[in-house]
Amino acid sequence: MPRKPTPAAKKEARAWQRMLSGRRLDLLDPSPLDVEIEDIAHGLARVARWNGQTEGAHIFSVAQHTLLVEVVARARWPNLDRKARLEILLHDAPEYVIGDMISPFKAVIGGAYKLVEARLLAAIHRRFGLPPTHTEEVARMIKTADRGAAHLEATRLAGFTEAEARRFFGPPPLLSPAIERDYLTPWPAGTAEKRLVERFNTLLPD
Repeated sequence: MPRKPTPAAKKEARAWQRMLSGRRLDLLDPSPLDVEIEDIAHGLARVARWNGQTEGAHIFSVAQHTLLVEVVARARWPNLDRKARLEILLHDAPEYVIGDMISPFKAVIGGAYKLVEARLLAAIHRRFGLPPTHTEEVARMIKTADRGAAHLEATRLAGFTEAEARRFFGPPPLLSPAIERDYLTPWPAGTAEKRLVERFNTLLPD
């Protein structure tokens, strides 16, 4: 009877992803040298928020969400410097590799994914001259702006009532009707990708 292969004989599992730029990003040990904003923008523009359960002809992408979060933060804290705004813009950047896991699924699987997410975010930050981790102040601002953006997305796009959104995400941020119309109308992937790169280039420190 043939012997079963030992674990050592099994083919090593692939833990890297090849990007369209040609970079090969190792999820276990991500290098800042393998991070490119074009790959991030391309990926995030094609990852759906709310598992795709949103209204509109296009998905509401993570790329569009990150731009909305940065707009919310800018409206609430108008004196933020460019580095802090860039950290806010990139707060979900690891999702270009690992996707956007909805909160209910995160509650099911526990926190192991956070280790991979933290490694990726640190590599992304180093690539663009940011501190590897958020300060408490920036983390607090990201959480506040992220929840505000989620409230708007939930009520405008994902079928939540105002009462439900307040219970899960807190009160909505104050944005002008024109900004709400723009940032809460789902864009084509190419538009989201282009606008994310443009905003990134505006915020990138000299």
